[in-house]
Amino acid sequence: MFVHKVDRGLSLKLAGPEDADALFQLTDGSREYLREWLPWLDFTKTVEDTKSFIESGRRGFSENKSMTTMVIYNGDIAGTAGFNEIDHTNKIVKIGYWLGQEFQGKGIMTRVAKALTDYALLELNMNRVEIRVASGNEKSAAIPKRLGFKEEGTIRCAEWLYDHYVDHTIYGILADEWKK
Repeated sequence: MFVHKVDRGLSLKLAGPEDADALFQLTDGSREYLREWLPWLDFTKTVEDTKSFIESGRRGFSENKSMTTMVIYNGDIAGTAGFNEIDHTNKIVKIGYWLGQEFQGKGIMTRVAKALTDYALLELNMNRVEIRVASGNEKSAAIPKRLGFKEEGTIRCAEWLYDHYVDHTIYGILADEWKK
């Protein structure tokens, strides 16, 4: 079982089937809030849907293609974060994350994104970490900016969000930049 301590009261844990109900409740309770920027909420309507998400995440982890963890804050599931993609050939990981509404504004995700970047670059020996943010999602964009990621460009119409396309702004940092 993968567990990574970020700091006092904050850790990342690979989800198991026993976490499905609590993770679903967090998702469901933050549904309208999350819907503004995340396209998958209409596909997460039951605990069974969350179980499928967890199984998919565990499969990606076992195949070393991704790593989806739950953010555990003071013993509660606060959201998810991890590597949506691990590209071993090019030594690139892509970080993705979300927090339940009641956990916003506490600096949680900045600390998590820093820990994931440290893990990718220092433990996995990756060369690049990338975070893609829907253009206009200022709260999410503040995270890579705080951590010193560089804004590298925009992918137009990168994602269908229920009834419209959103652009993605790409933020990246390289191993030699991070170590400084």
